[in-house]
Amino acid sequence: MVDAKMRVAIVHYWLVGTAGGERVLESLCELFPGAHLFTHVYDPSAVSQTIRSHQVTTTFINSLPKAKTHYQWYLPLMPLALDRLDLREFDLVISSESGPAKGVLANPDATHICYCHSPMRYVWDMYPDYAKSSNSFIRLVMSPLIHYLRLWDRSTADGVDAFVANSRFIAQRIERTYRRESQVIPPPVELPSQEVRNQDDGYYLLLGRLTHYKRADIAVRAFSEAGRRLVVVGDGEQLEELKRIAGPSITITGSLDDAGVRTHLQNCVALVFPGLEDFGIVPVEAMAHGKPVICFGKGGVRDSVIDGHTGLYFEEQTTESLNAAVSKFESLRESFDSMEIATHATQFSKQSFKRRFAEFVNVTVKQKNGLDSQ
Repeated sequence: MVDAKMRVAIVHYWLVGTAGGERVLESLCELFPGAHLFTHVYDPSAVSQTIRSHQVTTTFINSLPKAKTHYQWYLPLMPLALDRLDLREFDLVISSESGPAKGVLANPDATHICYCHSPMRYVWDMYPDYAKSSNSFIRLVMSPLIHYLRLWDRSTADGVDAFVANSRFIAQRIERTYRRESQVIPPPVELPSQEVRNQDDGYYLLLGRLTHYKRADIAVRAFSEAGRRLVVVGDGEQLEELKRIAGPSITITGSLDDAGVRTHLQNCVALVFPGLEDFGIVPVEAMAHGKPVICFGKGGVRDSVIDGHTGLYFEEQTTESLNAAVSKFESLRESFDSMEIATHATQFSKQSFKRRFAEFVNVTVKQKNGLDSQ
């Protein structure tokens, strides 16, 4: 276990919802029950009791107008906001990075570990998408700010003692962006307590936030063309577009509570996952229920989905490629074993995450303090 005497600070980019990053944070809070949390924006009603039970300090961003809903507006101010945090009393600093978090100034004697969900998408790989969706004036203003943020983001990597990546895909991004090696520790996934159901109700499932980069539109078009049943569970900016293009074989439920999500995972034929993800927790959740995953075969899913054993890859984000993969799956369907798939998912449990992260912290702290040979 980790030394209970260490004073621990956890810096998370913003706390305005519960997604994969916050699931990691919850596990870190359980691993370090006395940790002090720092974040730019905090909405207590949007996070779990596990997070709320910790002391939370916000940067000045939290007091700015509409910060809880439009925090992206203040991205250029976040480096300055992190500079104003005083972390001198802490022995261990853990930054949870997807937005600006790792740029804090830790005590030189402290150990700083960055769990990187992804280098900031706003300024690196997804910047062209954000710029394309903005008008010419916004692009003109954004360009020098983004350049400044890239320089800042790259320079602050030097203040991190060790990086942890959530997948090999992100480890490659960290190396390309920061020129740093990283240890891969997949994020924690809540595994179901009930037995795996070997039957299904004849429909495929698409589950998650309906944002453009997750490419739910590919699945809706593909299943509409083929006349196959698809249930879409989730909400987001693409919802209305999906409703417009959906054929009669498509059911769109919107958001569901945890019980509703579990029911659909138990009853579906397979999960359809057409996006390019950093890791992808939803595919692991589906496999934990014994369900195969039909996914775009790039990105973080290559760490979790085994092609031909726990699911199938399709090679292009097109309706043709997806429909071909579904047809192939249906011809091979009897070869997929629900219990084997569910057993495979257990390696991504919360217990496994906490054990591996604690071991990594212990090794890194010893190396920092020159005790690695003792």
